Amino acid sequence: MNTKRILISAILIWIWGIIYTALTCGWLFKWVYTIPPIIWKDPAAMMSPSNIIWSYVLGFIVALIFVLVYALLYRGIPKKGVKKGLIYGFVVWLIAPLSGTITMPFYMTIATTVVVYWIINFLVSYLVMGAIVGVIYKE
Repeated sequence: MNTKRILISAILIWIWGIIYTALTCGWLFKWVYTIPPIIWKDPAAMMSPSNIIWSYVLGFIVALIFVLVYALLYRGIPKKGVKKGLIYGFVVWLIAPLSGTITMPFYMTIATTVVVYWIINFLVSYLVMGAIVGVIYKE
């Protein structure tokens, strides 16, 4: 494992996540969260300093785990470079966000539009995260 590439990849994925979330959930598609039923916390509570700090810390941990798993599976992922990363991002999306999100309307009171938005949003995000790690983490 290349520690330097792992850390650089994790930091870039973490930064990507912050920017992407701000642009999509916080601005461009903010309207999705106004679809009834409204199940979200009060915006002031969500933006508390402790929540923001914890979301950044946990976001970095998730980015680091994403890259560490990539490094562990590196030899088993087909292709090279960005294509390898895209395949990895897609497979991780299939395993985690898609499978965890697609059934939400069946057991939660949540708008189906929100779930569809999350599925598409996660796909884009995981493909970009995979591309980032694929470009940077070459052995």
